Amino acid sequence: MANKFRDIPVQTEALEQEQSVVEEIVSEKVDKLPRPKKKGVLTKGLTAVFSGTFLANPNMVKHLPYVLFLAVIAIFYIGNGYYADSKIREVNKITNELKELKTKYISTTSDLMFASKQSEVAKSVAPLGLKESVIPPNKIVVDSSEIMNSENKSGE
Repeated sequence: MANKFRDIPVQTEALEQEQSVVEEIVSEKVDKLPRPKKKGVLTKGLTAVFSGTFLANPNMVKHLPYVLFLAVIAIFYIGNGYYADSKIREVNKITNELKELKTKYISTTSDLMFASKQSEVAKSVAPLGLKESVIPPNKIVVDSSEIMNSENKSGE
């Protein structure tokens, strides 16, 4: 059996033309393809942080104290947020307690004012047998000069 590729005559000119046409088409398509955008510094940095490749960088050792400083500040920031939340809850609790005590004070004061009225006192002591006086009290007027004279006489 004979080799079928050896028996076919090769047409070099047609082949060269085809290659040049194919190269032109490929070069046109490559020119039309969008070029990949360059990554910015921020994008490269974030990609390195999220992928973890920044840890393998030898320059990382130089920046390690700064990174640790930022980590400590972040921890303090989070702790401060929790502390502020707890203080706000405590202030709200104390404010509610203060409102309750004010209402209790007002109600107790009004009860005391009602119970100390003359008519209420008379009603509450009536079972004990005490009655309200119908005779008005007498005012005793003493002249201060008479007191002085009586002291001088008694002292002699």
